[in-house]
Amino acid sequence: MAHHKSALKRIRQTTKRRLENRYYKKSARTAIKNLRDMKDKSAAETFLPKVVSMIDRLAKRGNIHRNKAANLKSGLMRHVNTLAA
Repeated sequence: MAHHKSALKRIRQTTKRRLENRYYKKSARTAIKNLRDMKDKSAAETFLPKVVSMIDRLAKRGNIHRNKAANLKSGLMRHVNTLAA
């Protein structure tokens, strides 16, 4: 157990940050899954910018690597473009 005030504060901060990171990462994964399951092109096209924004935010915060973010966005855009109108 930590004995310094600063170490205790650091533990509190990292715990809070870890929970927030888990929440944002899980909600983005769910949004990606929902977008991949969509069959309607117009609905997918309106939902795509929201998902791309979530992915960009994860990459900016360092929760996922920027190359992984680029690969995810590329695959999702390809999926939306191949949907039948």
